[in-house]
Amino acid sequence: MAPSDGKRPQVKCVVLAYSGGLDTSIIIPWLRENYGCEVVAMVGDVGQGDDFRAVRQKALDTGASKVFVEDLREEFITRYLWKALQAGAIYEGKYLLGTSLARPVLAKRQVELALDLGADAVAHGCTGKGNDQVRFELTYKALAPQLRVIAPWREWSIKSREDALEYARHHNVPVSVTKKDIYSRDQNIWHLSHEGGPLETGLGEPPEDAWKLSRSPQHAADHEAEVTVGLEAGVPVSVNGKKLGSVRLLENLNALAAENGVGRTDIVENRLVGIKSHGAYETPGGTLLHAAHQELEALCLDRETFHYKQHVALKYAELVYYGQWFTPLREALDSSIETTQRNVTGTVTLGLYRGNVRVLDRRSPYSLYDTSIGGFSMGPDYDQRDAEGFINILGLPIKLAGAKRAATQGRGKALRRRAG
Repeated sequence: MAPSDGKRPQVKCVVLAYSGGLDTSIIIPWLRENYGCEVVAMVGDVGQGDDFRAVRQKALDTGASKVFVEDLREEFITRYLWKALQAGAIYEGKYLLGTSLARPVLAKRQVELALDLGADAVAHGCTGKGNDQVRFELTYKALAPQLRVIAPWREWSIKSREDALEYARHHNVPVSVTKKDIYSRDQNIWHLSHEGGPLETGLGEPPEDAWKLSRSPQHAADHEAEVTVGLEAGVPVSVNGKKLGSVRLLENLNALAAENGVGRTDIVENRLVGIKSHGAYETPGGTLLHAAHQELEALCLDRETFHYKQHVALKYAELVYYGQWFTPLREALDSSIETTQRNVTGTVTLGLYRGNVRVLDRRSPYSLYDTSIGGFSMGPDYDQRDAEGFINILGLPIKLAGAKRAATQGRGKALRRRAG
């Protein structure tokens, strides 16, 4: 942050996490004006589907000295998304952490590039109210605490997206955002988020024009689509029996789920900074994968591990959301989760119909479901008469507490009768 006396520290070269969106587009000329430094733009391809040639040229046209476009899709999926999937990490029961998981992989590559180039600072376009500033900067602190951090939204006089649009106009910076389409969006191969505009001023259902990836459930096909997802040790490996690489697998599931209106989430969430925000998320393929993974875990994990892992999932989701990816605790949880996933292997068939997902079948060579004892029929492996002793032992403390309570109440009634 800039010193209170208005004098900014000397910076020779800054690496900016650049997307080509409104915020980062105006940051390049702002950094040059206010810091007089060289600006290198780092564009991370995490599957957002941008025209990266155009993004590169835009950064150069607005003052960047160099632009690096980094293909991070494989790393993002295999080292971040799959780990969160294995953990079962879902923030506040709804958010599948699309933006939260992308930030550490982007910031990590940004730091690596800054160190390779000998830059003395890194910068991002996150606002001072959001979670992303925390996610970027905690990664910087973990991997390269010596680098200076420049966060323009905490320094400049721009206060709104309308102000940012005005700045862009004055500096001849082309932007795709308009006052008519004022949504703030973030997209990667896992999801597309929508914030701002009508979502900021109202808590009702998002307007249909807010959604971009998925077909409206009302307009989806009036027949159920089926898909079989295969996992090995908790990691997705196949679709309909065909082995696929991680990028193609996720792209295929995204297309199928989006076509059937699956993956839309309208959420009021608790931001890390203490503010509640209203957003809309589209996570089509991720919704299918979480459904399949949960079913296999229910089939393959013993009761105590399954229940305990639900606690781990909550903590893991918080760590990701709070930007604490590069921490000893997250690494420790990964080691524990990896052990729980050894037998989470098999296939799950899902039915997709107008925004809904249901389980049609689940199979695993490590299934703990045993038909000989899982049904109502008597079998040699389970003697129902044993239940009496089990209940007696389990209920002993409850029985003793009940007897004590009854005796105490009885003495109380007797005392009241004597007093009366």
